[in-house]
Amino acid sequence: MEKDIFGKAIADYQAGNYSEDIITYSSLEEEDTIPLPYLFRDYKKMPPVEQKALKLCKGSVLDIGCGAGSHSLYLQKNGLQVTALDHSKGAIETCIKRGITQTVCSDIYAYKDQKFDTLLMLMNGIGIVGKLQNIDALFTHLKTLLKPNGQLLLDSSDIIYMFEEDEDGGYWIPDNTKYYGEVDFVMEYKGEKSDSLPWLYIDYNTLQRAANANNLNCELVYEGEHYDYLAKLTLIKE
Repeated sequence: MEKDIFGKAIADYQAGNYSEDIITYSSLEEEDTIPLPYLFRDYKKMPPVEQKALKLCKGSVLDIGCGAGSHSLYLQKNGLQVTALDHSKGAIETCIKRGITQTVCSDIYAYKDQKFDTLLMLMNGIGIVGKLQNIDALFTHLKTLLKPNGQLLLDSSDIIYMFEEDEDGGYWIPDNTKYYGEVDFVMEYKGEKSDSLPWLYIDYNTLQRAANANNLNCELVYEGEHYDYLAKLTLIKE
């Protein structure tokens, strides 16, 4: 059975049992942390890329990988019909306790219940595909969840900056077959570690090519100060 490390941590915070943060280990960096209070932030404390995405949301919204539900909560308070979806049982229980009225505990690929005006994937939600080769399957499924004039809003980062730069302005990227944005993560909370999780960071040009190959328009709507960006994908009319 999969360990719900993330869900346990945010459920603890929601219950007032905050004593430590989530520690992450990746194939690129030795160690980092996810501060639990950050997962419960309000709109004012969200980075500009997320604020922009929330302002662009319209109609019915599916918040994919909703986590503690901060984005869903903001949208709901502003009158949008939002469904918070996460495969973490602890995350969904937290969302319910925070007052989000429509929640679904499911893997995104297993969810086929309705169509939406906006699909929202924030905090690098596209990372769930794990590897670049899986992105076609994700887009194929997400298109079935979009209304004809719907939109997919997602943010990600080009992590090229994490590689050593040479004198010519290029980057030293390990010589293997995988895309440089493919990272493996392990999460640890209160001494318990998750299984290794493949995660994808995708640069905008690669995202745009993948979107176009799947009959989706891809528009760059915001660029952050540190290689991060927000993209809007829409169905190409046939």
